[in-house]
Amino acid sequence: MRRPQQSAARTAVRQPHEYREPKPHAGGAQPPGFPRDLVPRHVALVMDGNGRWAKERGLARTDGHTAGEASLFDVVEGAAQIGVEYVSAYAFSTENWKRSPEEVRFLMGFNIETIHRRIDEMDELGVRIRWCGRRPRLWQSVIRELEIAEERTKHNTRLTLAMCINYGGRAEIVDAAAALARDVREGKVDPKKIDEELFASYLDEPDMPDVDLFIRSSGEQRTSNFLLWQSAYAEMVFDDVLWPDFDRTHLWKAVESYVSRDRRYGGALPNIVTADPAPAADPNTR
Repeated sequence: MRRPQQSAARTAVRQPHEYREPKPHAGGAQPPGFPRDLVPRHVALVMDGNGRWAKERGLARTDGHTAGEASLFDVVEGAAQIGVEYVSAYAFSTENWKRSPEEVRFLMGFNIETIHRRIDEMDELGVRIRWCGRRPRLWQSVIRELEIAEERTKHNTRLTLAMCINYGGRAEIVDAAAALARDVREGKVDPKKIDEELFASYLDEPDMPDVDLFIRSSGEQRTSNFLLWQSAYAEMVFDDVLWPDFDRTHLWKAVESYVSRDRRYGGALPNIVTADPAPAADPNTR
């Protein structure tokens, strides 16, 4: 993506020792004591259930989206507490254009307002904002706000928050394949040297690691076209809680489940086979 030039004041580098501490949980909850080296580096979030949450309360679907904003940023605070390095949030998919024009307009404006409203506190926390998604159809005002946030926070190192807006896993793979094909046609890439590592370098954010933990709220058990390539070996956690009721304690519970799992990436250790015990002596031969 082409980033706009920002003034020096907007891009002043904040040193790690200057980052603020994560805000405490509203209820005083503390993270479990799992070892930092077992915490997932990259957590993907499918923030599902806003509409159902609003319907249960006799509210408009848009009220559910508004309520879900606080959940996302509480999870980011909780992720920073335990040492998660990357959080990818599914904010608007390539399929969400099928929703009513009124809801789409709301979501476009809401994304602009959310990024603008939260940029100061995320910058202070040491969060780097990234954008994953397609430019076509996405409002220029959304792109502009995302690019400003990317530029302002590009030196932050505590945690990266990828806002996936107008994003689809299949679309990302198709776009990567098209870009790779162009480079092959232009002689920049030898097709005999194409492998998974090279292909991955054409994805939206090739420097981000693969997803370790994939979380979906609301009880639905599907990936819905989110980070398909990056989640090939992700551990899945499906939580029944609707997204506006989700907070960092649910993240921590999912991480506890992740820590307890055996990740083999297709490999396996051989079974330990014990020798057959010696047969008992026949008493008739004594």
